[in-house]
Amino acid sequence: MTTFLQLLYSVIIGIIQGVSEWLPVSSKTQIIVSSTYLLNLSFKQAYTFGLFMEVGTIFAAVIYFRKELVEMVRVLLGCGNPADRRLLIYVVVVTAVTGLMGAPLYLVADSLPSIALGIPMLLIGVVLMADAAVIFYSRRRREKGVNLRKLDNLTLKDYVLVGVSQGVAALPGVSRSGITTSAMLLLNVEADEAFRLSFVAGIFASIAAFGLSLVASLSNVEAAVGAIGLGGIAVVVVASTVISLFLIDFLIKVAGKSKIVYVTSALGIIALATGLLYLAFGI
Repeated sequence: MTTFLQLLYSVIIGIIQGVSEWLPVSSKTQIIVSSTYLLNLSFKQAYTFGLFMEVGTIFAAVIYFRKELVEMVRVLLGCGNPADRRLLIYVVVVTAVTGLMGAPLYLVADSLPSIALGIPMLLIGVVLMADAAVIFYSRRRREKGVNLRKLDNLTLKDYVLVGVSQGVAALPGVSRSGITTSAMLLLNVEADEAFRLSFVAGIFASIAAFGLSLVASLSNVEAAVGAIGLGGIAVVVVASTVISLFLIDFLIKVAGKSKIVYVTSALGIIALATGLLYLAFGI
């Protein structure tokens, strides 16, 4: 592969990772498809590469949510306020449950030569369309004086449910941000709070996925790095980080407005269309 093609493919994969990580289209699936065709990786190698390349979106989320992360560190040091303490407990519980669910599912998925990716996307699309209706109904309830839930109102049971949903996202075809945000919206959490909590928890899930890909499937990572080069990896990380920063900011700001109903509906349609395409082409 020429240097120009490596650079071009790196930019393309970086953009795909940066966009798909935050939309309900499963970044792992997009990287599987793109790296299979562009880099000639096997399914196993591409799946591991999809987890490994979450490093760019980790950087973006850490930059965007640096205040929340600093406050959680302060809590660990014996400082911080009750709100920061609740956020830390939420992150710890969700991450622990995600690990218990996600690690076995990763090992199962990694042992398969292929897997149907379209069906999970269809299910997420249906859930997102339901989410749009829930948001619309919730906004109507709030207009009548009924308050929606924030982190302060969530219970340990809610944390566990979010962790379970995030753990399921270890499977190819399941969007982490899509399924966790949907779970919280169905728990009657305010839309912008649901996006924020999903993205913050995603930092630690992505770090775990990155580490697991190195420990459990290092040979697959080495194959992907060999196909695109260390310089290509750097380009992918930079591109996905920059794109992610813009998209995180856009989604959270839109989530606090009435237009989120239309955005969620559009995301549901995208997920449905993506699932149908995967099934149509037999992926």
